[in-house]
Amino acid sequence: MSRPEFNIDKTEERSLTAFYKGLEEREEPSDNGGTIRVFERPDGYVLFGVDARYVAERVYRTLTALKTTDLKQEYVTIATAGFQNFLRDALLNYGLKVEIYGKVDGKWRMTSWGSPGNLSQVEDLMSGQLNTNPVAIAVKTQGDTVGLAFVDLNNHVLGLSQFEDNECMSNLESLLIQLDVKECITSEDKVKAVIERAGVSRTDAKSSWFNSNEVESILDNLLTEKLQSTSPELSLKYALGSLACLIKYLSLDSDTNNHGAFTIKTHTLSQYMKLDASALKALHLMPSVKDSTKTSSLYGLLNVCKTATGSRTLAQWVKQPLMDKTEIEKRHEIVEIFIGSDLLESIRQSLSTVPDLNRLTRKFMRQAASLEDVVRVYQMVATLPHITADLRAAQSELLEETFLTQLDSIIAGLQKFEELVESTIDLNSIDSHEFMINPDMEEGLNDTKARLEACQDRMKDIFASVSDELGMEMDKKLKFENHHVHGWSFRLTRTDASCLRGLSKFKELATLKAGIIFTTNELRSLSNEFTELSQEYKKIQSRLAKEIVEIACSYCPLLERCSAVLGQLDVLTSFAAVAIERNYIRPTVVDSESRKCILAASRHPCLEAQDTFIPNDVHLGQDGKNFLVITGPNMGGKSTFIRQVGVIVLMNQIGCFVPCDQAEISIFDCILARVGAGDSQLKGLSTFMSEMLETSAILKSATDKSLIIIDELGRGTSTYDGFGLAWAISEHIVKMNCFSLFATHFHELTELAKEHPDSVDNLHVAAHVGESSDDITLLYKVVPGVSSKSYGTHVAEVVKFPTKVVNMAKRKAQELDDVNSGTKAKKYASEDLVAGNKLLKEILTEWKSQIKDNDVDEASKLLKGVVDKYKTQMEQNVFIKDALASL
Repeated sequence: MSRPEFNIDKTEERSLTAFYKGLEEREEPSDNGGTIRVFERPDGYVLFGVDARYVAERVYRTLTALKTTDLKQEYVTIATAGFQNFLRDALLNYGLKVEIYGKVDGKWRMTSWGSPGNLSQVEDLMSGQLNTNPVAIAVKTQGDTVGLAFVDLNNHVLGLSQFEDNECMSNLESLLIQLDVKECITSEDKVKAVIERAGVSRTDAKSSWFNSNEVESILDNLLTEKLQSTSPELSLKYALGSLACLIKYLSLDSDTNNHGAFTIKTHTLSQYMKLDASALKALHLMPSVKDSTKTSSLYGLLNVCKTATGSRTLAQWVKQPLMDKTEIEKRHEIVEIFIGSDLLESIRQSLSTVPDLNRLTRKFMRQAASLEDVVRVYQMVATLPHITADLRAAQSELLEETFLTQLDSIIAGLQKFEELVESTIDLNSIDSHEFMINPDMEEGLNDTKARLEACQDRMKDIFASVSDELGMEMDKKLKFENHHVHGWSFRLTRTDASCLRGLSKFKELATLKAGIIFTTNELRSLSNEFTELSQEYKKIQSRLAKEIVEIACSYCPLLERCSAVLGQLDVLTSFAAVAIERNYIRPTVVDSESRKCILAASRHPCLEAQDTFIPNDVHLGQDGKNFLVITGPNMGGKSTFIRQVGVIVLMNQIGCFVPCDQAEISIFDCILARVGAGDSQLKGLSTFMSEMLETSAILKSATDKSLIIIDELGRGTSTYDGFGLAWAISEHIVKMNCFSLFATHFHELTELAKEHPDSVDNLHVAAHVGESSDDITLLYKVVPGVSSKSYGTHVAEVVKFPTKVVNMAKRKAQELDDVNSGTKAKKYASEDLVAGNKLLKEILTEWKSQIKDNDVDEASKLLKGVVDKYKTQMEQNVFIKDALASL
C-alpha cells in the first residue's frame, strides 16, 4: 500500500509535535478499544506515537512502515482512500473512538470525532455502506432496577427502557443484543462485565451527567411532538437520567438540525425473543471479521437485500425475533405471496435503484447535500409507482395493509418535491452526469448562460482558424484545453511546436512534458471573460441550489418513512428469494402453550451447501420429551445438530421460511447457549469459570418457554467434578420444564433418561467402525438411543498413534469402566498362572543363552526367533495372551 510523504518544515513540525504531546490523556488504542488521534494533511493523514504503531500493525502489517521526524517522534502516513477503509474498521470492527485534527485559521484543533455509537461527524469520510445502525445507550442502575436510554441517529429515534434485573444482568445483556448496541456510556463498574460480554464499546461518564432535572425541556426541543404531562415516558426516572447523559455526550441539543427531528419510544424486553451473547456467537447469527465466506453467518446467508436500509433492517430483525404469533404469521404470509408471484424479480429490480435514504436524509439535515443528492431522491420517487403497481397486481389485502397504504401516502406527499425538481433542475444534463440548475429558473442565470455559450462559440471559431493557419488537424494534432493555470489555451507536442517559430501572434505559456502550451491575445481575452462568466454562473447556481436543498430538507420525515417501508419490503422479498433458491418451507407456528418443535429433515442453513450434509429429524415436546441428551464421537455432528435447531427456531420467529421438509414450531421467549470457551481466556477467565458464569446466567434466565443449547459442559475441570456438575445442571433444567439440547462426552449422562423417563430422551450420532480398527465412517445421522461405545481410541488409531499408546489407552479405559461399573479385576486359574510363568522363564532362558556380544538389532532378531518357536504354546495360555495384548 502506497504511503504519502510527510513534507513539513521545522517550525510546523515543532508546533504540531508540541500540540500532539499537549493533548489530554486518553485510553490508548488497543484490542479492547481506546481512542486514536489522526491529523489531516493536504495529501492524506498522519499519526504519531502509539497511534502510528497501531496503524502500522493494523493497516500495513509491519512496524517497518514507521518513520521518525527530526524531533525523534515516530509517525506513519496513510493516503485518503486507505484512511477511509481504516476509519470504517476502527469504528465498526475495532470499537475505537477516533479524533480527527486539522488546521483552522492557522491553528490545530479537533475538526471531527466519531465513536462506535456516533458516526454523524465522520460518516462522509467512511467507505462503503452501513449495514447496521450505530446505536448508543447510557445505563444507570439503582438496586435491581436498570434504567437506560438509547439513540438511533440513523432513524432519529430516542428510546427508553426500565426494568428489574438479576445479579448476572441477563436482561441488560439481552437488550444490548436486541438493540444491536455499539457503545455504552455509564459511570458504573457494576455493568462492566455484561458490556464486555456483549462485545460493546464502553465510554465512562461523570455521574452528574445522569441528572434528569432539565431533560424534559430539552426533549421539547428535540422531539417532533412534545410530551404531555401524562406521557408514560416521564415516569421512567432512571431511564430519563440515562437519556440526559446520552444527550449531553452526543451534544444533541446543541445542534439545531436535531431540533424537532426525533421521535421517542419505550422499548419493552418482552416484545422480542431474548438472546444472550453466547447464543449470538454459538448460532453464528451475525458475521465476524474472521468469516471466510458471506454465508458463514445467518445474516450473511439471508442478506440478498437490494438496499442499504434493507440490510440494516435485516440485521435488526435477526436480533429481534418476534413473540407475537399473528405478526410472525403475517411475515410468513407475505413471503409466501412473493414466492408464488411472477412479480418478485420486478420488485427487487426496482428496489436495486433505491439509494441509502437514511444517509441522504442526514446529509440534508446537516445542510451538506448537493444537487446530485436531490436528483437521486427524485429518481427514487419516480421508481415508487412501479413498486406499487407490482404490489397492487398481487391483489393481496395483506400487501395493501402492510405496504400499499403507506407508499400511496408517501407518493402523494412527495408530489410537490417532484414538481420542485422538474421546475428547477436541468434534467437533460443528468445523462452527462452534470447536475445543473434549470437556466429558466432565474433571468440572470439564463442571461449568464447565453453569454457563456456565445463566448465558447467564439473560442471554437479561433480554434478552427488557428488549426487552418498552422496546418494542424483539430483535436488530433492541435489540442484545445482548459488548463487549470492558464485557462483556455492550445497545446502541441514539442515536435509539432516547430511550426510556431517566427509567428509572433502566438504567445508561449509553458513547456511541459506533454508539449508546448500557447495562446493568442484574442483567446486570452476570451478565456478571461469565460472564467469571469463561469464564476458568476456558479455563484448564482450555488445560491439557487442552496435554496432548493433547504426546501428538499423539509421532506426528510417523508423520506425516513419511505426508507422504513422499503427496508421491510426489501427484507421480505429477500426471504422469498432465498427460500426459492434453497428450497425452504413455511413453518407452522404453534402457540407457546402447545410446546413443540417438530422438524422433518432439518438442515443447517449455513452448512447445507456441502455435498455431504445429512438432514436430521427433531422431536422436542413430542410425548412430553423436552430434554435431549446427544452423545457420539467428536466431529460426528452433535454440535451442528443442536445449533441448527436453535437457528431454525430463530428463523421461524423473524418471519423467514426454514430449511426443513416440514416444521411445527412453538414460540420461544429466549434462546440461551453454553457452547465453547470462546475468547474468555483473553479476558482473564479460565474455561471452567466461563462455563460456570454462562451456565449460572442460563439457570437464572430460563423459563418453561425457553430453548437451552449446551455443548460439552464440564470440560474445564476434573472428569468427576465435570460429570457431577453436568448431571446436577441437567437435572435442574429438566425440572424447569424448558426445551433443552445437551451434547455431551459424558456417556454416563444418558442415565438421566432412567431417572426422568417422561422428560429426557437419548440420541446419538451414528458412526460405523469397520473390521479394521482404522476404518471409521462418521454417518452424521442423529438416531434414537445411546451411543454404544466411545470412539476415542479408534480415532487415535486412525491418526496413527503409536500402538503401545493405543493399547495402554484401551487398558486404562477398561480399568476405569470396571471401577465405575463395580467390575472386579480379571482372575486367572492357578494352573494358567503357573504354566504361564514357567513358559516365560523358558523363553527368556533360551534367549539369554543365545546372546553373546550381539548388538541390539541382532538380539531383537534372536528374541523373535525364540518367540516364534513357542508361539503355539503362548497362544494357548490365557495369562500370556492377555499380557501381550496390553503391550
